[in-house]
Amino acid sequence: MKFSSLLLTLFTASLASGTAYAQTPIIIKFSHVVAMDTPKGKAAERFKELAEKATKGRVKVELYPNSTLYKDKEELEALQLGAVQMLAPSLAKFGPLGVKDFEVFDLPYIFPSKDVLYRVTEGPIGRDLMKKLEPKGIVGLGFWDNGFKVMSANKPIHLPSDLKGQKLRIQSSKVLDAQMRALGANPQVLAFSEVYQALQTGVVDGTENPPSNLYTQKMHEVQKNVTLTNHGYLGYAVIVNKKFWDGLPADIRGELDGAMKAATKYANAIAQQENDNAMEAVRKSGKTIVYVPTDSERAEWRKTLLPVQKQMEERIGKDLIMSVNREAVALGYK
Repeated sequence: MKFSSLLLTLFTASLASGTAYAQTPIIIKFSHVVAMDTPKGKAAERFKELAEKATKGRVKVELYPNSTLYKDKEELEALQLGAVQMLAPSLAKFGPLGVKDFEVFDLPYIFPSKDVLYRVTEGPIGRDLMKKLEPKGIVGLGFWDNGFKVMSANKPIHLPSDLKGQKLRIQSSKVLDAQMRALGANPQVLAFSEVYQALQTGVVDGTENPPSNLYTQKMHEVQKNVTLTNHGYLGYAVIVNKKFWDGLPADIRGELDGAMKAATKYANAIAQQENDNAMEAVRKSGKTIVYVPTDSERAEWRKTLLPVQKQMEERIGKDLIMSVNREAVALGYK
């Protein structure tokens, strides 16, 4: 009887232990470098909400915004090492990783509209780009939009020549480096978390950003002038550590994929409005003069920057650049 009781106790304990183990949630550490009230920050919050609901608590998403865990120079390595499971880095980050094709998104005036952009990100070109990340131990889950970039500085910017000799912050990107040099400016690579202080102290004179990043990082408080050039695009790829992703139960992976699709739809729906609101807030702050270029000035910006596309053909791939431009032609642009 004693032996039977012992077996029953051990069996019951084993069941209890197994139940506790089964209830331990899978943790996804999701790190990013922007504020929570940006399009990316809000989309990450939406993914967390949808993922935890869809998996009935079997997955817990821990968000680390504003470079609280890793700076943008460090986060990709952290993902590859498994220190974090999910990121949403800007598309420029994949060039230094060795996947130069993604630098097509950095080319000035490559996307004349959001319609053209979405034909690329949601079509065969976007899918092929994501597949190129897998040999790096990365799975791409979606493209998140953050809109077109404006130029800022502490001097009026009407024409490209106004930036001659200015020190302008960029991400680490050969394309963005070439873009700034085409303007006669001196490109300075800095981590996103360091930009405000660099602008404040004069380490750099200006930078480029979508309005939502400019406003939420308070850069408008240390930049006297903003010009709505809309010369370039900033978007993100939501990525996950491949070993982690492949190791998930198939049903969990399916639920997370569904949550990501819904979060991506949400992110891309709010991006334009968030940027419009941010620019209006910059105007109302009274700290920064917002300038809208004339048609002739816009033509001068295009004339100055479009040659960068030709210059980068060997690096990015002439066929890829032509493919993106064909999408624009298909929609009646160029």
